[in-house]
Amino acid sequence: MGSSQRVDRQLNKDERISNKHYLILAIPLIIAGISTPILGAVDTAVVGRLPNPTAIGGVAIGVLIFNTIYWLFGFLRVSTTGFTSQALGAHDENETMLSLFRPMMIAFILGIIFILAQNIIFDLAILLLEPTNNVTRLAESYFSIRIWGSPFTLLNYVIVGWLMGLGKVQLSLIIQVVMNVMNIILDLLFVFYYGLGVSGVAYATLISEVFAFLLGGWFIFQGNKTIFKKIKPTSVISTSQFKAMFIVNRDLFLRTACLLMMTCTFTAVGSRLGEVALACNAILLQLHYILAYFFGGFSNASSILIGKAIGANNKSQFKQAIRLSAKWGFLTAICLSMLVYLFGDFIVSIFTSINEVKEMTLQYLGWIVIFPLVGFWGLHLEGIFSGATEAKDIRNTIGIALLIFLIIIWVALPVYYNNGLWLAFIMFCFARSFFLSLCLPSLERRVFN
Repeated sequence: MGSSQRVDRQLNKDERISNKHYLILAIPLIIAGISTPILGAVDTAVVGRLPNPTAIGGVAIGVLIFNTIYWLFGFLRVSTTGFTSQALGAHDENETMLSLFRPMMIAFILGIIFILAQNIIFDLAILLLEPTNNVTRLAESYFSIRIWGSPFTLLNYVIVGWLMGLGKVQLSLIIQVVMNVMNIILDLLFVFYYGLGVSGVAYATLISEVFAFLLGGWFIFQGNKTIFKKIKPTSVISTSQFKAMFIVNRDLFLRTACLLMMTCTFTAVGSRLGEVALACNAILLQLHYILAYFFGGFSNASSILIGKAIGANNKSQFKQAIRLSAKWGFLTAICLSMLVYLFGDFIVSIFTSINEVKEMTLQYLGWIVIFPLVGFWGLHLEGIFSGATEAKDIRNTIGIALLIFLIIIWVALPVYYNNGLWLAFIMFCFARSFFLSLCLPSLERRVFN
């Protein structure tokens, strides 16, 4: 927290964003981002040690349901960061607090809706995934417990987004690390000591999510006791502000829906190419997710700085944040591509020991070498536009990218098979970067008119 506050003071003083300022924000955000998938991975790894193999499938189905839900509603964190950083840049203490309370209301209501509609959600998921009866039974056990954590998980998105918008990235990192460590400890305790099996894994995650919310709430309350008393209930439910927040959240939701459609199409089409190709693509997609989460840290740092620059009406800082985002994104893309190229054999060996799968994965690894170079700028630009709370361009350009992806699959898959599938994926990433970059000049004109 101290380092972020020093950055804020220095930025206000000399109105310049240095490499040091940028990295102080980005590095903890990268660590926090990479830790995001750990909860589901730990749950799966722990049940993988149980004698009943269907337990793995049950937890995997449950984790997939929650990952899909929470991914779709991840806009709560992204938009909260943008609105908060703008209010902070404008030195509007009242609006800074309201940028926390308003999305918290939405998060809580959504969480309650998920609990009330849990039977519908689960039945629909089972209808689509079609697991065996034994796997369905265990998945229901996991789902029926963890669903009660949905309000806390969504509220955690808001809390972490708000702390990030303030530049207090260390606190957001602490919340996520504590949640993950607690989840690991409780997993081991409930499963291996108390013998609770799949239910124990679900309880461990539920308790960790609730504790993370309480910890985040305590952080916020301790630092803002006096401000809480000044907030009027009528200002929290301001119609105009809710409308602005709804528009941004709607566009970010549609953006995520397009990403989900691309991923589902990729997986569904790849499954028709055989079991080995399916396993190969699954490994390569996992590598892609790790790289994407890495870039997400830089994207979040850019979002914070862009929001503050707009809130302060400082065009110079706005341009500096974009230049630093491009510089560090490009350098990181080169380094990550080189690492994948040089150590690809070792990296793939971590994921599989099956020679046939490993050989095919290495054969297609070149597509992941290319990914950072064509994909980093689109991910960074989404952070820039989110910080400006201008999500319409994100929605429109990713829709265009999805259309290009589908056209290339239709044309290239019958000729090039799995290479055609990966060509479509890379072109999706490139289109996402290219078309959003065309919108950057108009963004500057809109926010500094």
